[in-house]
Amino acid sequence: MLSIDENIEVQARYAATKVAFTRRPGAYTVQSMLAGAYIGVGVVLMVATAGPFLAAGSPGERLVAGGVFAAALTLVVFAGAELATSAMMILAQGVATRAVRVRDAVLTLGLCLVGNLAGSMLFAFAVTKAGVLHSNAAAGEMVASMLRAKAHETGGELFFRGVLCNLLVCAAIWACGRLRSEAGRAIVLFWAILAFIASGFEHVVDNMTTFSLGLLGDLGPTTWTDFARNLTWVGLGNLVGGALVVGLAY
Repeated sequence: MLSIDENIEVQARYAATKVAFTRRPGAYTVQSMLAGAYIGVGVVLMVATAGPFLAAGSPGERLVAGGVFAAALTLVVFAGAELATSAMMILAQGVATRAVRVRDAVLTLGLCLVGNLAGSMLFAFAVTKAGVLHSNAAAGEMVASMLRAKAHETGGELFFRGVLCNLLVCAAIWACGRLRSEAGRAIVLFWAILAFIASGFEHVVDNMTTFSLGLLGDLGPTTWTDFARNLTWVGLGNLVGGALVVGLAY
């Protein structure tokens, strides 16, 4: 296992690599789109498997949802893709160690978010056209119930749920950087994602797919304004949780 100081050096190099990669904006955007799609896989898997538990009123619904959603971040880490929420921590550490400039970090994060959004929406479009959520009524109803709940959360609630979510996601990515074992990394990812999903925290890229499914598939009472509001508050919370609470703390 790497020491904390050694891992800081690794993350600083990752930050510099990310910034350098944006000099090929097309390639960087594609890798960011893949991350959005991989998180979308987790969303659809979650509602397809946990939806029937929710419909039956089973208390195990959140454990099922959290257990299967870990597939999303596992794909991002092991397949290799650019996810904005982990980039928030890595780029903040790059700035703090002077490996990258603030301006370059901001531009890189902005491009990553755009790519994540595009990938999430394209994946949701494909899922909608495939009709898999309409053929699984419990899954479609779970998406609708999630959107109803998000619409009633205040800006402050969304913000702090975003902070708590990215505290867990970035702690997992930080731990993965320290570990040398692929099996160990997979275990850490599983427990961190189980914790954030089962606890009801908010992830900005996860929500990109959830809202896109609702809007494109007519699965829930939501609007583009609700979508923008959610992404703004949750994104800010994720930024604080990843960049400040985990990134700069270490």
